[in-house]
Amino acid sequence: MLLRNRSRHFFDRKKNEDWQTNTMNIGSKYKASSVNGAAIRRLLAVLLSVVMIALKNGSLLAHENTLFSYTRSLRSDDADEGALHKVSVSDQFTDSSRCRLTLNLIDAATKESLPGLVRITTSEGHIVPLEGLFNRGTGLRQQHPSRDWYVLLKSNTVSVPRSRLKIEAFSGLETKLAKKTIDLTDKISARTILPLVRFHRAATSGWRNGNTHLHLMSLTKDQADQYLKSISQADGLELVFVSYLRRAKAERNYISNTYTKQQLQQLSGHGVMFSHGEEHRHNFGSGGEGYGHVMFLNIEKLIRPVSIGPGIMSKGTDWPALSRGIDKANLDGATTIWCHNTFGFEDVPDWIAGILDAHNIFDGGSRGSYEDTFYRFMDIGLRVPFSTGTDWFIYDFSRVYVEVEEPLTVERWLDGLEKGRTFITNGPLLKFSVGEYNPGDVVRLARPCELNISSRAVGRCDFQKIEVIYNGRVVQSAPSQPVGGHFEAWITTPLWINEPGWIALRISSEQKNEMGAKLFGHTSAVYVEIAGKTIFNPEVAKKLIANMNEAMSTIREKANFADDKQADEILNVYREGITSLNKRLKQQ
Repeated sequence: MLLRNRSRHFFDRKKNEDWQTNTMNIGSKYKASSVNGAAIRRLLAVLLSVVMIALKNGSLLAHENTLFSYTRSLRSDDADEGALHKVSVSDQFTDSSRCRLTLNLIDAATKESLPGLVRITTSEGHIVPLEGLFNRGTGLRQQHPSRDWYVLLKSNTVSVPRSRLKIEAFSGLETKLAKKTIDLTDKISARTILPLVRFHRAATSGWRNGNTHLHLMSLTKDQADQYLKSISQADGLELVFVSYLRRAKAERNYISNTYTKQQLQQLSGHGVMFSHGEEHRHNFGSGGEGYGHVMFLNIEKLIRPVSIGPGIMSKGTDWPALSRGIDKANLDGATTIWCHNTFGFEDVPDWIAGILDAHNIFDGGSRGSYEDTFYRFMDIGLRVPFSTGTDWFIYDFSRVYVEVEEPLTVERWLDGLEKGRTFITNGPLLKFSVGEYNPGDVVRLARPCELNISSRAVGRCDFQKIEVIYNGRVVQSAPSQPVGGHFEAWITTPLWINEPGWIALRISSEQKNEMGAKLFGHTSAVYVEIAGKTIFNPEVAKKLIANMNEAMSTIREKANFADDKQADEILNVYREGITSLNKRLKQQ
């Protein structure tokens, strides 16, 4: 099934005003003040109740599971001010036991200042708080690994103990970890520069990265601005989509809902572009699995209702289906991305109907696998671009790289995403081709033949192994090797192509990155047709039909509808998907 070739729509003045009006409906209710300890405890109590209800009902959580995961990582009451860059270091500079240390990160090749993350530890292994710098783990629990790191955008002076210290630093995913030990025992002031060595430059070969799924909560607007600009630069993010979502009562703390398109454009700069989106969603109960969640990126206007049903909004019925909103977003030229791996019932019929553009995995949770998120759809001949993001806060380096021509624009980047010219990662950087074909391309062969596979991965952390996947099977693999302070792996080999299907590259690793997250990396597929035939696995199709039948049974049991017409409209989404696959099965 070919991806749609839709024309892009741009905001005119009136549409932009409509967008601002829509976003401010909730944003005007937000009280721009720091969250105090009592508020945090109330939030924890509410969310704990949500989780207990969901567990009692035997249900799993999707977006609210990611929110609960975030809540378990919430900062402690006494970490609030220090994490959010609201302290004064002047008193510390007068302390005779302290040293004024000026830090600067530079590109080792160009000698230009480079934004990045820095961590300082004592000889006893204790982390030195760098008050006055923005903490990378803002909003997360005190023990989260990201809280050891601080954002350093340019040369800055911090107060540190007058002792022997170890300094570590890196920038984004493309530099080695720089390490330096300094002895400040007899120093009242010092200056140090850490050159950061790049082992890869993805942008020079046309690969640009972005986070497709981000929300922020419980920050003031100034804090949210600082969070977005500082962490995006230090992490080397190039596009960040800040998205609108709704939930009764809780939405008053969703500071990301208050951003207009114009405000996001004003935040853009220093190598980072900010754009907007909407998370359109439905749950049964507060966080139970329902129709699912889908992201609309670069939208002209909010697609309403933003959140569907009484489970999220505490009123209304479980109508309409997500597909109705997806169709509206498609007409507006938005990019539509399924969220949260396999969570939700409607991903199956919506992919079969050809109304989705890409699929997110690991955007706020670990539910699902490549096999049940992507492979099952590709095994029946669908083309599914890989994508990812982080959902609540940027708790990890998760991002999707897209091959795009210059100049970089949001529209060009999303077009490349829809075409499947992507790879996803939270660490290793991938390059893959089948003959002269790259991810997203279709190889059309008259007969089986041999094609050369070229694969490469590089990364600061040890990703252990790369694997070439052909129709879900590992056909080649290679271990990672240390190369001058980073890791690399290569596979260059001929591969006998004897059946239609898809071929991709992934890593296989149990190692974690600096944020404490398990490493992942996977390219979108190169697709193969032989003698005009595409892959269609009957057994996979039958399982998908069973999934849709199970979904209809659950909907009949749990959904509240105003009348039979609403029920039929929802159920017909799945009936049409079943009919489509049964037709294909009869053709085999």
